[in-house]
Amino acid sequence: MRIAIFTDTFTTQANGTAKIINRLTDYLPKKDISFQLFSAKGPFTNQASHYVNQFPSVPFFLYPECRFAAPNFIKIKRKLQDFQPNIIHIATPLNLGLCGLYHAKSRKIPLIGSYDTNFKEYLTYYNIEQLSSVAWKYMRWFYRSFDKILVPLQGVKQVLEEQKFQNVSLWTPGVDGALFHPEYDRFDVRLKYNIKRPYILTYVGCLRPEKNVSALLEIARHLPPHIKHQVHWIIVGDGPLKETLQKDSLEHMTFTGLLRDQDLAKVYAASDLFVSPFQTETFEDVVLESLASGTPVIGADSAGIQTVVTHGENGYLCETNSTEEFSNYISLCLEHPDLRKKLGLQARRYALTQTWDRVFDRLLTYYTILLEKEKMNIQFA
Repeated sequence: MRIAIFTDTFTTQANGTAKIINRLTDYLPKKDISFQLFSAKGPFTNQASHYVNQFPSVPFFLYPECRFAAPNFIKIKRKLQDFQPNIIHIATPLNLGLCGLYHAKSRKIPLIGSYDTNFKEYLTYYNIEQLSSVAWKYMRWFYRSFDKILVPLQGVKQVLEEQKFQNVSLWTPGVDGALFHPEYDRFDVRLKYNIKRPYILTYVGCLRPEKNVSALLEIARHLPPHIKHQVHWIIVGDGPLKETLQKDSLEHMTFTGLLRDQDLAKVYAASDLFVSPFQTETFEDVVLESLASGTPVIGADSAGIQTVVTHGENGYLCETNSTEEFSNYISLCLEHPDLRKKLGLQARRYALTQTWDRVFDRLLTYYTILLEKEKMNIQFA
């Protein structure tokens, strides 16, 4: 098995696509599977190696987590001629994805793709919904040749099938339960950010309009006075709204910027609740990371969260944009520590069933099925 992976993200990004690709490229060598990764090169990064091929890029205006790359077509062609992949996996539908698509079709190589970005949301938030029909037309053209399209949620699968996409299957991301766990020293985070109030509420994610992060300030202001003055907020992430949010923020609200690995895991573990106003229809891996850390989630009742948060078991789901419901459930959990502890234990227990090995073992099954199908086609040709 030799896999060529194409993605219009770069490996040091914090978005879900980049995280999955990084995990996948760690997993494949453990299974003695050869791969070549063709990715965008981010600003100030250079991780090219014998199996990573990077190309200059600029942010895609609708979705900066994806990039407009300038791939060297001749270099890619030579690399693929040497490598001779028998599967091509495409993670994004922009320039590098187009390169992967061309080579898969021209070489008749089995083609599998990940679809985990809801571009419809970005068209809505940027008030250019009139481009929706054009976007769907492009997506249908791009994915029509795929032998398998992997999506993170049942709702996304349903949307794609309504749009006449074929060969769509579920493939939910996982979490590293060894990195994200509740046993870190909570005092470390309190000392680092000078937190003296008894409760910590946390948000992790891109500070962008489509993430509905402005709702965090409304929720914080809407809390009952006796709760509000006992809470310190930690906002983890970066994006174009960061400066505005900081300017309008409450006194006890810390903006950490982007955090990774143990620095991020310690914040989850030190938090009493994770507050997620996401309205997204795609999977939000930060929610699963919070659950793995034993931190219950108070989140918007959207498809991206419903997959992992069960109301009343490992968190609570609130009507979208209902600051009152968010306030009520936050207050309920903070006022009842036994309930919060119970939710946290169940959160951790659930997250441990969602391991990355399980996720990639399933992907490996998809790869194997495609190869067997290709062998059968060759035999009967």
